[in-house]
Amino acid sequence: MERQPDASGTAATHPSGGPPTAQPAAAGHLPAAEFTRWYGGWDPLDPTTIAEFMDGFDRPWWIIGGWSIQAFTGVPRDHEDMDISILSSDAEAFRLFLGDRWTPWNVDEGWFRPFDARFTDVRPDSQVWVRRDAQSPWVLDVPFTPDTDGRWTNKRHRAHTEDLEDVTWIAPDGLRYAKPEVTLMFKAALSRKKDRRDADVTLPMLDQAARDWLRSTVGRVDPQHRWARDL
Repeated sequence: MERQPDASGTAATHPSGGPPTAQPAAAGHLPAAEFTRWYGGWDPLDPTTIAEFMDGFDRPWWIIGGWSIQAFTGVPRDHEDMDISILSSDAEAFRLFLGDRWTPWNVDEGWFRPFDARFTDVRPDSQVWVRRDAQSPWVLDVPFTPDTDGRWTNKRHRAHTEDLEDVTWIAPDGLRYAKPEVTLMFKAALSRKKDRRDADVTLPMLDQAARDWLRSTVGRVDPQHRWARDL
């Protein structure tokens, strides 16, 4: 998951009366026990169950995060949740697809609110968490991918767009996953132990084209990053 809401479940209202401001950086992430106390726990889907969950959703979707790394490397790793992405322009279609069967909540830089008919506006680089109801665990995390005329758009560098087929692949299980170099690009800060471990396992397995893509893309955002120099 890319973001946590703040511990209160709300944030201060922006002085202009617009969306609430992001949580203070000093707030940090909640310890696991505190997170569960405030928001509830997770019982995530996985690649063996996600296809059935998404059956009938007629827009593109693909698996991202740790499962996309494992699908490429074949090396088992722990998974806290299940992450898929959809194009941000398909967010409303996804909300309608879930209907009354599931309860999605929009998570966006420190605030947390229902994604329902009352609150249909979501930012294109926010995300939704999905659970059955308030008494049920979360099962799915869906970070949106901004799109430009239907093309995948890099949320780290909006001028960078590509066809979705060029940044994803179909694994032997028949599911579409983010390419490993794309997942690593989003992990490039290497601020978490699991991201460093994913990089250590995955980088030696990338072919030259993937390494070139990663070097160029990371370099657009952070020219001083060691991947921009050393890959």
